[in-house]
Amino acid sequence: MNRSAAAPVATPASVQGWMLLAMVLWGVNVSAVKALTASFEALPLAALRMAVACVALSAVVLWRRGGLPLLGARQLAAMAGCAFLMVYANQILFAHGLQRSTATNGALIMALSPLVSALMAALVFREPLTPRRLLGVALGFAGVAAVVLSHPGATLSHAGLGDLMLALSVISFAVGGVGVQRLARQLDPLSMSWVIYLIGTAMLIVHAALGPSPLGVAQLFPGAWPWVLVLFSGVAATAAGNLIWNRSISVIGIARTAVFLYWVPVFGVGFAALLLGETLTVWHLFGFAAVMGGTWLGTRPARPSS
Repeated sequence: MNRSAAAPVATPASVQGWMLLAMVLWGVNVSAVKALTASFEALPLAALRMAVACVALSAVVLWRRGGLPLLGARQLAAMAGCAFLMVYANQILFAHGLQRSTATNGALIMALSPLVSALMAALVFREPLTPRRLLGVALGFAGVAAVVLSHPGATLSHAGLGDLMLALSVISFAVGGVGVQRLARQLDPLSMSWVIYLIGTAMLIVHAALGPSPLGVAQLFPGAWPWVLVLFSGVAATAAGNLIWNRSISVIGIARTAVFLYWVPVFGVGFAALLLGETLTVWHLFGFAAVMGGTWLGTRPARPSS
């Protein structure tokens, strides 16, 4: 596909500013989704948020391009795989995980994203796995384990299962990001984000429609404030945030883009304490320090050999 219709090439400096804004949105979004789990079931919530994001992305696509992108069969198949991982599986795991865990734990576990993305880049793009990076892996997962085991009597029956699902949502999103980096060589980020979210949202809607519980007006419209949060989560955090994310991957690559996810737990934990009144413990601080330290070690570029 011709990329002449793509936006002007961004500079790394401008990407950094936009990525920091996206991290603020994602940090707030953890608390927003946690609050929404009290009003919606996990699957309908994921479908609603993604449907709102699709409407927003569709409006931007039609405004910027004046038409629909032309895609080949292989591109569509690749984007369907990204949609399954980054939208369908990621959102189901994320919503179910937050139902069982806390926004604070969710924000801390999301800090593993840079580490997982760096490992995927090493596996797929043949970046070296140095002892320092392997130490970062061990330290990062130790931090997540500290958060999970901080629950009194923690088991995989409740909060521990929620934390595990949140970690799996991080892995699913990172694996899909590898596909985005490959597709970015052929497509502009706007078209890529739009098609990925259309396909992923269709998967969520079909799943919700075939679910055991029929969706009625009471389930879909629990009140005005929940829908304010749905609109924020769908338009600002999901549509705008992931458009910025995919644009950044196309400019500086997934490993360097993922480094900005250091900021999600900073904003996420802060907003969880401020907006939801969640209590911070010593285990949270230890887990935060371990995850951040492990992520820093795991994503630092290797020194050139002399």
